[in-house]
Amino acid sequence: MLVLTRKMNHMKDAKDNGPDVVLIGAGIMSATLGMMLKELQPNLRIEIFERLDVAAAESSDAWNNAGTGHSAFCELNYTPEKPDGTIDILKAVKIAESFEISKQFWAYLIQNNIIELPTSFIKSIPHMSFVWGNDNVNFLRKRYETMTQCPLFQGMEYSEDREQLKEWIPLIMEGRDTSEPIAATRMDLGTDVNFGALTRSMFNYLQQQEGVTIHFSHEVRKLRQVEDGRWRIRVKDLKSGDKRSVYAKYLFIGAGGGALALLEKSDIPEGQGYGGFPVSGQWLKCTNRAVIERHQAKVYGLAAVGSPPMSVPHLDTRYINGQQELLFGPYAGFSTKFLKKGSFLDLPRSIKPANLRPMISAGIQNMALTKYLIDQVRQSPEERLGALKDYFPEAKAEDWELEVAGQRVQIIKKDADKGGVLEFGTEVVSGANCTLAALLGASPGASTSVSIMIGLLERCFMQRVNSEEWKGKLKEMIPSYGQSLSKNPELLEQVREYTGRVLDLVPAVKEK
Repeated sequence: MLVLTRKMNHMKDAKDNGPDVVLIGAGIMSATLGMMLKELQPNLRIEIFERLDVAAAESSDAWNNAGTGHSAFCELNYTPEKPDGTIDILKAVKIAESFEISKQFWAYLIQNNIIELPTSFIKSIPHMSFVWGNDNVNFLRKRYETMTQCPLFQGMEYSEDREQLKEWIPLIMEGRDTSEPIAATRMDLGTDVNFGALTRSMFNYLQQQEGVTIHFSHEVRKLRQVEDGRWRIRVKDLKSGDKRSVYAKYLFIGAGGGALALLEKSDIPEGQGYGGFPVSGQWLKCTNRAVIERHQAKVYGLAAVGSPPMSVPHLDTRYINGQQELLFGPYAGFSTKFLKKGSFLDLPRSIKPANLRPMISAGIQNMALTKYLIDQVRQSPEERLGALKDYFPEAKAEDWELEVAGQRVQIIKKDADKGGVLEFGTEVVSGANCTLAALLGASPGASTSVSIMIGLLERCFMQRVNSEEWKGKLKEMIPSYGQSLSKNPELLEQVREYTGRVLDLVPAVKEK
């Protein structure tokens, strides 16, 4: 009886003394939300659980993502051509604005000495699009003409002149067929971002704050909402094997590919019917320093028909661990894992009666994607080199090695007409009482993390966001908060001058 009483008292203490917020996953999303909440309300108690032994080891790690500060300057899949021949830039505008918001928040963190110097995670690098063939050149020209009408994209350059292109991208031009029509756009305001370094910097700060605890090598096994509205989170310490329950008022699932399984365990009605389609990736990594140093740009091309957005080919300058690198890819693949360090049973375990029909329907509608992934998996080293030579005609096999990239899980969701559809963006799923939210999906997630988390705050902490205190703090963290940058050129110029100066982004300073 005494043992039972002690156990009940321990459970009561755990519940009464539990955190205000639990964040699952130590990636860029949880780091961003944790930082914003702690700045908005310093007395919040936050606990973070990560199944691996370090932060940012999955999709946020520098080798597991493109590192492109996605601002839609060069990503052609964000600007589709409509049936009438015009270019739709609505998605590009939204993404560009979102990245400007991210830069403002990062500048706030730098200016207030919260995270490390900016050169540790962000550098200026031109963003370029490159195409060949008459139809593609015409598309790129129309895209340039349409985009430069918007303040966000003013300053973009366009050229079909081979001598100009040789200056911009010498590796891409050497050995290229001179009879082939080619064109490129260039935006000097582009950036390369080491999201792994940024994420770890934020967690380093968070774990030093009162009321914040980060638990590595801890896996969340079960979720259940109890009578008082709190969430009971069952956690296992993977090193000791110990299990315990944590009670929290708010729960955010930012576990990348692991988010779907946890959302299903929550049993919230809003999470019913979601499925996931995993896509893996690989890079060719250049090992020749002389070649690496001759390329100074992120050059994106057109994606193959049927390929997912994360497979848009690019010859990509990166800065990782203080060193310039050169990658080409990614080459898509298929694995039933939802995480790079996950289980091959992730996909089959995710299939439930509620999402079986949407997943089958989406699969039938996306046979071209399935065929594309099968072809990618079967590629030989010679075929991968051939794809690289489309962008770097004189590439040599001995200068490149294969590097495994991260896993992405694309969203499959119910659709009244089609049964199920495959989505390639990101989506926040939250319960009706807004005490739980889960982030599903992939690109361009990390670059737009601040906007995504602002949306979550406005949904799940509505009353506090509407308070004068939180509004004022949000405005301090993000000077353009609540205003449109695409429709306010003067504000955009002010914001870019500020973020360029604080983040040491040379083109922004040079423009002023």
